[in-house]
Parts: sequence; structure tokens; C-alpha cells
Amino acid sequence: MPSKISFLAPLALSAMLAACGPSPAAPSPAAPGPVPVTTVTLKTEPVTLTRELSGRVAAYLTAEVRPQVTGIVEERLFTEGSVVQQGDVLYRLDDATVSADVASAKASLARAEAAYESARLSARRSAELAKVNAVSRQANENAIAAQQQARAEVGVAKAALERSKSSVTQGALVTANQATALATVQQLDPAYVDLSYSSAELLELRRKLDAGTVTSGANLPLSLHLEDGSTYSQPAHFEFYDAVVNPGTGSFLVRAVVPNPDSLLQPGMYVRATVQEGVRRNGLLVPQQGITRDPKGNATAMVVDAEGKARMRQVQVSRTIGSSWLVEEGLEAGDRVIVEGLQKIRDGAPVKAQEAAAAAAEAAPAASPSAQ
Repeated sequence: MPSKISFLAPLALSAMLAACGPSPAAPSPAAPGPVPVTTVTLKTEPVTLTRELSGRVAAYLTAEVRPQVTGIVEERLFTEGSVVQQGDVLYRLDDATVSADVASAKASLARAEAAYESARLSARRSAELAKVNAVSRQANENAIAAQQQARAEVGVAKAALERSKSSVTQGALVTANQATALATVQQLDPAYVDLSYSSAELLELRRKLDAGTVTSGANLPLSLHLEDGSTYSQPAHFEFYDAVVNPGTGSFLVRAVVPNPDSLLQPGMYVRATVQEGVRRNGLLVPQQGITRDPKGNATAMVVDAEGKARMRQVQVSRTIGSSWLVEEGLEAGDRVIVEGLQKIRDGAPVKAQEAAAAAAEAAPAASPSAQ
């Protein structure tokens, strides 16, 4: 037994010494390689500048039908909201009062004509007597004046009679000079569209036109969009610009005219108008996913420099054109803007760039062979 114990003790001591010895060194991690990113190389191109305005539809012409004489409306001869044509009778009146007025006017005319005939004969006799000095010159002049006055009275009586007739044929007569209109007639084809245009936007456009960076569009063409998002099929054009800026809103009125043959546009309807302001000949567009905002709200972009590293740029963009931003400052043609992989990189990090067009081509599935 003692010899067995002495044999195991060295073995245990050897195992303990081996466990306390130095362990082999772990391999150091490999340096990170360039991060794959997708880029778009910028280039200049003509860019059509548009502006979206909001507005309301208004009737092209509006006429309020008001009574001119007193009478009782017997019947309304139109359906509210229906289409009426020029010359249509809108109301039928009890013509008792008007008929009495006409009869009175006719009697007055007959009396005036009789008085004129009497004055005419007297003037003729006076003229013949004056030739032989049978009446004085004053008496002859009085006879001539009486004839002229009688002629004028005939004219007044005829006018009164005509006025009574025309009022009856036009209809819509109840109480003379009343403030409330019987009906309102509106012309809807064509129709007006009243738009609100910011004075600041107009000043910006004029500066660009003066600088030559933007060429004006032909008569500022525009298209209309309805409340459901659909585009109105008829072309519209501007009619006039208001010469006065509203001090409360800082905008002015722009009125457009648009055909409305189907009466789809109704007064008061809300519409949006896309106005083509001009064309920037050397516009620079960058995809929206390539522009981010820093904590202060400033626009930034990551570009790939000549050494293959990501570099942050402060940029200035003005408006969206489709799915892109229009660049004003900070980028130029030839810059490679990173549009995918931004969350995996930082300023100065090495990247492995691939153009978006090439990446899309690789990702597209191969075309299936045609059937034999």
C-alpha cells in the first residue's frame, strides 16, 4: 500500500503544474474590410420645375334674377339646379297688375298722340297766317314750341309702354326693387379656378429667370387634380394675376380658365394645380434615400472619395422632383452619393462601392428561356 501511494502523488503534482502553466495565445481579430455600399453617380440634366397650388372652382359668369315690377308669381318654370338656356322663361306671373300698367301706358300714348296732332295742326295754321302777318311772330313761335313738346310727350309714352312689355317677357317679376334675388344663374362651361400663389415663390422664380438658371415655360402650362387624386382631362390656362398681394396671407390670386363640358367642376370644389414654372438646364438630382438630416435638421449626404472612403457633405436641397431632391449646393456632377448601406458606415470609413444600376442588374433574375 505505501508504494502505491508514493506512485500517485507525483502524477497529481504533475497534473497540477500542467494546469497552472501558460495557455497558448489567442489569434488577434482580422482588421475589418471595406463595407459594401450602393452609390449613384450624379450628372446634370434639364429639370422641369413645377409648383403645386391649391384653389377653388368658381363660376365663369353669375347673374342674379331680380324682379323689376310688382306681381304675383304663379309658376316656376325650371327645376332648381338644372341647365337653362338664354331666352328661357323662369317664372310665370299673374299679369293682372302688369296688364293694367300696359293699358294705362297705351292710354297715355293715345292721349299724347292726340295732343301732338292738335299741336301740329295749330302750328301749321299759324305758319300760314304768319306769312300774311295775320298773327304775331310770338304767337307763331308758341305754336311751334307746343308742337315740339307734344312730340316729346309721345316719345315718353312710347317708352313707358315698351318698358312694361319687356318686363313681362323676361319673367321673374314679383316685387319691384326687392333685395332678394329670385334665382341665381351661373355659367359653368368654361369655369374659373382661383389659385393662391405665394409672393415669396414668385420672387424666387423671377430671380432665377433673371439669373438665367431657369428658362420660362410657355405661358406657364398647368394641370388640375381633383379631390380624389385623379387628373382632370381638360387643359387649363391662366387668365390673369391679381395685382395686389393680400397682406394677411402674403399671397395673391391667380385665376385660370378650364373647359367644363360635363359640369364635373362645380363652384366651391377644392382642386390642386401643378404649374410648370420653367426648366433648369443644368439641374442636379439626388435620390431621396441619399439625403439625411443631422440633429439640427441640416441636409447631409455621404459620398465616396477618390480613396474609396465615405465622406460626409453638408448640402442644400430645395424641392422634390419625383423621387429625387433638387440640389442647390454641396454636390456636383460626378459625385458618387451613397444611397444604400448608410447605417453601416461613418465618416472616413472605407467602403466598397457599387453603382445602383449594376446592383439592380445583378439582383434581377435571369430571363427564362423561350419555349421551344
